[in-house]
Amino acid sequence: MRRIRIVVEYDGTNYAGWQRQENAMTVQQRIEENLLKVTGERICVQGSGRTDSGVHALGQVAHFDTNARIPAEKFAYALNTGLPADIRVLRSEEVDKTFHARFSAKKKHYRYTINNGAHASAICRNTQLHIHVPLNFDAMAEASLFLEGNHDFAAFKAVECTLENTVRTLYSSRMSREGTLLFYDVTGSGFLYNMVRIIAGTLIEIGRGKRPPEEMKEILASKDRRRAGATAPAKGLTLVEVEYPQEVAEIETAAKGGDHAG
Repeated sequence: MRRIRIVVEYDGTNYAGWQRQENAMTVQQRIEENLLKVTGERICVQGSGRTDSGVHALGQVAHFDTNARIPAEKFAYALNTGLPADIRVLRSEEVDKTFHARFSAKKKHYRYTINNGAHASAICRNTQLHIHVPLNFDAMAEASLFLEGNHDFAAFKAVECTLENTVRTLYSSRMSREGTLLFYDVTGSGFLYNMVRIIAGTLIEIGRGKRPPEEMKEILASKDRRRAGATAPAKGLTLVEVEYPQEVAEIETAAKGGDHAG
């Protein structure tokens, strides 16, 4: 039995999220159906985590076990032949059986995209939230920084989230912009259900002048979902990347100037 890791990109518009469900089509189901065609095996694909209905991914990571003798790097090509155009396996590789897409993950990077121009984009309409009213970028940027560090994020979890441990670490929580596009990028150890979308919704209210930037600290300290803003629409959210211990170590070493070649 071999373990294969895949990196998946998808437009989540037409799917009820990543995880298989009984009454709706999901990304996981599409991949598992194609694995059955490719390998003849009924295989369960384990993802790094769930993405909600309508949320996208540039670098979702998943793994599966198989007895198929297909070269590891060929799984991407074999799967893409049968997958719809809005799901693509970017690469596939064999990994040690100790690797687990979910439990081995160390960091996840999400991006929320807002088009703050006068008119919505025709091309990117499914991946951006359009807000034509000018937003105060500086206020949003200031507020986002208050979330960095290790905190109890109970105020930013969906009401239906039943997890008792709501403490998470955000390594980075930053706003940036390119022309009329505003980006909220957040990297953390893990996220609660709807957490990033609730943060984004709160930042939007701050950008609209409905709240001062400093209120973000009060909301965080309150641990009360009612204090935070509305949940931002799913279409603006993308899972950008999932990082694992060895990869994080390599990135940190390179940043410190280590492992020079030549």
